[in-house]
Amino acid sequence: MPLVVVGSVALDTIETPSERRDEVLGGSAVYFSYAASYFTPVRLVAAVGDDWPAEHTELLKARQIDTTGLQVIRGAKTFRWHGRYAENMNDRETVEVQLNVMDQFDPLLPESYRRCQYLFLANGSTRLQLKVLDQAPGVNLAVADTMDLWINTEREELMELLRRVDGLVLNDSEAKLLTGETNLVRAGHHVRRMGPSFVVIKKGEHGAMFFSRHETYVLPAYPTERVVDPTGAGDSFAGGMMGYLAEEGNFEPTTLKKAMAYGILVASFTVEQFSVEGLQRTDRDALERRMREYQQMLTF
Repeated sequence: MPLVVVGSVALDTIETPSERRDEVLGGSAVYFSYAASYFTPVRLVAAVGDDWPAEHTELLKARQIDTTGLQVIRGAKTFRWHGRYAENMNDRETVEVQLNVMDQFDPLLPESYRRCQYLFLANGSTRLQLKVLDQAPGVNLAVADTMDLWINTEREELMELLRRVDGLVLNDSEAKLLTGETNLVRAGHHVRRMGPSFVVIKKGEHGAMFFSRHETYVLPAYPTERVVDPTGAGDSFAGGMMGYLAEEGNFEPTTLKKAMAYGILVASFTVEQFSVEGLQRTDRDALERRMREYQQMLTF
C-alpha cells in the first residue's frame, strides 16, 4: 500500500575523520523514502528552494517515489545542514544549520495523498505534524518521529500528538528527556502510556527497543564493519520499518517485529557510504540475503 512521508529534504555537508562531502543529498524525508521504496510505493511531502538540483528529484523518481508533494518555493534556498563526526563515528556536532525554506514550509497534502492508509511524520515541528494529521483523517497507521528541540519547545503540542498517533520513534536520549526516566525500559513504557500503541527507541550501533502493551524486546544492530557516514541511519530505519508494514498491510505483533528487523538492516546499508549512496548500491535481493544472515545470527 502507498506510504506518505512528510519531512525535510536537505543539502548536507558531512565531515568524518577521513573525508568531507559538500552539499550531498540528505534530509529525513529523503532517507526515509529511499529506504521505504524497497517495499512499497512512497509519496513524499517536503519543500525545497529554487536552488534545488533537478537531478536529485530524478533520482527519487527513479525509485518510484512520488514527488508530487515536493514544493518548490521560489526565491528561497533549500535547507542545509553541516555536521562533523568524531573519531568514534557515534558522536557528532552540528557545525551549521541554514533553515532557509523550512521557515516557510507549510505542508499541504495533495488530494491524492489524503486518502493514505500509512503515514509517517518525520522529525519536524510538532505543530506542522498535527496539521498534517488533520489532512489525513482516514489513516490506518500514523507514526511520528521527534527530537529534543520539539520536546523542549512544543511539549504541549507533542502531548496532543502522542494521543493521536499509533506509534512514536525516538532515540534513547530523547526518551529520557521526554519522560525524566533514566532507565530506558521505564522510559519506553512511560512514553507508551502517553498515548501511542507502540514506541520504538533507537539506540544507534546498539540496535532498537520496542514497547507495546503486550511486548517489550530489543533487536541488535547488524554488525557492520565499515561505517562511513551515519547520517540518515535513523530515518532509514524508520523507512525500512514503515515500508515493510505498508507492504504487508497489517501491523500485527509478528509483522512489527520483522519490520523492526528490516529497518535495522536498511540502516546498515545506509551507514556504509555517504548520503544515499549505500542505498543506491543495494537492492531487495541484497537486503534479503542480509536478513537471512541476521536471522541466523539471532538463532541459538
